[in-house]
Amino acid sequence: MRVYVVGGAVRDGLLGLPVQDRDYVVVGATPEEMTRLGFQPVGKDFPVFLHPDTHAEYALARTERKTARGYKGFQVYSAPDVTLADDLVRRDLTINAMAMDADGTLIDPHGGRADLAARVLRHVSPAFSEDPVRILRVARFAARFADFTVAPETMALMRTMVTNGEVDALVPERVWQELARGLMAAQPSRMLTVLRECGALARLIPELDALFGVPQPALHHPEIDTGVHLLMVIDRAAEDRLELAGRWAALLHDLGKGVTPAAHWPAHHGHEGLGAPLARAVSERLRAPAECRDLAVLAAREHGIVHRAGALRAGTMVELFERCDAFRRPERFAELLAVCAADARGRGGAAEAPYPQAARLGQALAAARAVDAGAVARAAAPGRIPEAVRQARVAAVRAALPTCS
Repeated sequence: MRVYVVGGAVRDGLLGLPVQDRDYVVVGATPEEMTRLGFQPVGKDFPVFLHPDTHAEYALARTERKTARGYKGFQVYSAPDVTLADDLVRRDLTINAMAMDADGTLIDPHGGRADLAARVLRHVSPAFSEDPVRILRVARFAARFADFTVAPETMALMRTMVTNGEVDALVPERVWQELARGLMAAQPSRMLTVLRECGALARLIPELDALFGVPQPALHHPEIDTGVHLLMVIDRAAEDRLELAGRWAALLHDLGKGVTPAAHWPAHHGHEGLGAPLARAVSERLRAPAECRDLAVLAAREHGIVHRAGALRAGTMVELFERCDAFRRPERFAELLAVCAADARGRGGAAEAPYPQAARLGQALAAARAVDAGAVARAAAPGRIPEAVRQARVAAVRAALPTCS
């Protein structure tokens, strides 16, 4: 039995990056031997075990044979006669197809170290085309390693996979898993660029793909193209260290611009109302978590009015807070403001521009939440309690913002 460190731990170690998790491949063992040694079996589709002390994952070396469309259509073979070379050749990218033995010797049969030096994402073998998840993984790695490029032959293979319908067989949960990891990377725009270049974005999220080529007013958007603006916004959200829900909302906030009447372009009046149901539909289709879905709907619906915070009346602000459930969930409203700030700064020449709307609305909400709704209710006439509370909150906002009518 021989044990090797494989995959990401080897790659990140060679790049000088922190190694978070170590995965191991075991050659020459059987499941029964692993169990006798105290390893706990956890793999459903192929033999994977947890180390009895460290709980690191140890997978038996395996090969795969394509049997049906989609990422689950494989027959796995794992036995003591499967070699390390057999296992590595089935991996996705050369930079992930390296191993290291117990003495620290690098095993690199596919040139992964050279591709690391050249900053290239390159597939290992034609078997890459058998698993459509690998398209998403390449896009995600492009977002994580922003200075890497996708090898032309790999991009060509990905385009062929999309054309052949492999991407259409992906299940929503798997798509979401990879998208979420890419959104949390250093430069998430690169994930979208790679997906769009190979044609996968149009299949997975056509509502986003439709934004490219849609013009916006140059006065407010020097970048003109709505798709380009989207890329700038999502990278700004990453720079601002927004959580996943905020980045997802930033990604979907302008979907309505893809369905406004072309005759009215570059104006997009009413795109907020058009975009909210699209943000909900995309989120539900991809099985996004509820907090991601709900913030995306809020951002799509409300970002326009948030941007106009400096001109809003006190009553309009309170209505906004009510629509957003901000009195009960002020932390989510703060996330909405962060998304809107990323939207405002994600445009040509505005990367470091101030966004006073966030502070203004935050101050107004704090004043409105400070109203003792219970005391107001006890003093109000029956049947007029909701209006009395609302008026008290409006008055509190006016007092906190003297310039607000």
